[in-house]
Amino acid sequence: MLVCFFRYNSVLYFTQDIFSNATHYLTRSAIGVCNRSFGTHAMLTPAEPRIFGQPTPETHPHLMKPGELTPGIAALEYELRRAKLMDRLSENSVVISLGYRMRYMSNKVFYPFHQNTDFFYLCGFNEPDSAIVLEKNNSRRGYKMTMFVPPKNRCLEMWEGPRTGVLGAIDFFGADEAMESARFNSKIKDIIKNYKDVYIDLPPRTNILSTDNIQKIKPLSRIIQDLRLTKSDSEIALMRKDGEITGKAFIQTMKFTKPGLSEHDLYAKIDFECRIRGAQSLAYVPVVAGGINALTMHYVRNDMPLRNGDLVLLDAGGEYYGYASDVTRTWPVNGKFTQPQKELYEAVLNVNRRCIKLCTEAEGISLNGIHEISVELMKEELLNIGFDLSEGDIDRVLYPHHVGHYLGLDVHDTPYVDRSRRLSSGMVITIEPGLYVPPNYAYPERYHGMGIRIEDNVVVGATDPIVLSSTAPKEIVDIEFCMSNS
Repeated sequence: MLVCFFRYNSVLYFTQDIFSNATHYLTRSAIGVCNRSFGTHAMLTPAEPRIFGQPTPETHPHLMKPGELTPGIAALEYELRRAKLMDRLSENSVVISLGYRMRYMSNKVFYPFHQNTDFFYLCGFNEPDSAIVLEKNNSRRGYKMTMFVPPKNRCLEMWEGPRTGVLGAIDFFGADEAMESARFNSKIKDIIKNYKDVYIDLPPRTNILSTDNIQKIKPLSRIIQDLRLTKSDSEIALMRKDGEITGKAFIQTMKFTKPGLSEHDLYAKIDFECRIRGAQSLAYVPVVAGGINALTMHYVRNDMPLRNGDLVLLDAGGEYYGYASDVTRTWPVNGKFTQPQKELYEAVLNVNRRCIKLCTEAEGISLNGIHEISVELMKEELLNIGFDLSEGDIDRVLYPHHVGHYLGLDVHDTPYVDRSRRLSSGMVITIEPGLYVPPNYAYPERYHGMGIRIEDNVVVGATDPIVLSSTAPKEIVDIEFCMSNS
């Protein structure tokens, strides 16, 4: 059955060729004229209100402004991203970016869908089993954009929710041509045979390309991630809001904390507080580490009771319309730091403050450069509170991780971009020094079993950094005041 859409007197109609069983696709030029080819066999029917597989300004005016393709990001910005990508490629090139498939916990129980972030960055399409093809050409746009998307299906949509469909890919997402996802494998072979360079990141065990075409393949993600590294004003605005949501969630979680609760209780609290403020989810499985559990960097069991007199380390962040926060705070379970806890905490806090000041373009420094400085600063702080340090104590035991990473659509954003790159305005990074003192008598006993990390999200500025996570308390006086006013 062939279904085509067109407008007549401002009403959207669709036509059905009841005698055709062929599979078809739509192009921009086909919309509005396809009805001419049906003759007496076509039926003319007013279409139902448009429903898409994700928010639009029309369906979700409370979330999106006119002109936005995804919340906070205009369609024009996505167009500029694609144009910048194609400008970097040689003539006779084609880009193929693949969305993710739905993934399952067991049988028919699915995980919440999360899109391939490189794919999302290029087109904003947030449905599974999709792909985008950009063919470089001499048109005014500079490329032809073809999208492969799940088709509209009344029966499946009754169970799984609405889909954008082929028409929506053209009408809303700006594709020049769109086809059903099922046609991808056959159609893509016809497309790439016309190009010298094929930019694609192939998933494992794929068979979509022939042996002859394998020689044409060049990696795509490294180029996209280079574009993703510097955030636009719109992206920073979303990340600022995300930081505010996460910071307020930390405040409420601190106030909620008391002896007798479990790590799991704090997991539930931070998740709730982020979501109730507008985050769609947590950006990752949080670390909620009470006492000595904080000596494990990525402790995520979160199943132990919180003990009076211990510290608790919480590493969590909300995800807000695709963009991640990544914040860590450490506080006393009973609301009051002991003197040894204060001393070790202040050591980490001093390093955190001084490293944040380095996050400017004017400093001419990289994340690796900041890390090297943080190690020296941490050494000074530990010597000041009585540590007798040997070679390897800092980087292998007490402070074994990097001071930071890039942040954006992924928590550990743009992994192909080396941390030796000099920081420039618009980059967003984390600054997260920490100390983890094992029960080893090579170190002062009063600090044994303490794990402290203080992590902030920072926009690199020309001369001044912007701390996106500043709402989350980190000064001792602010933490204790917060917890005493629960």
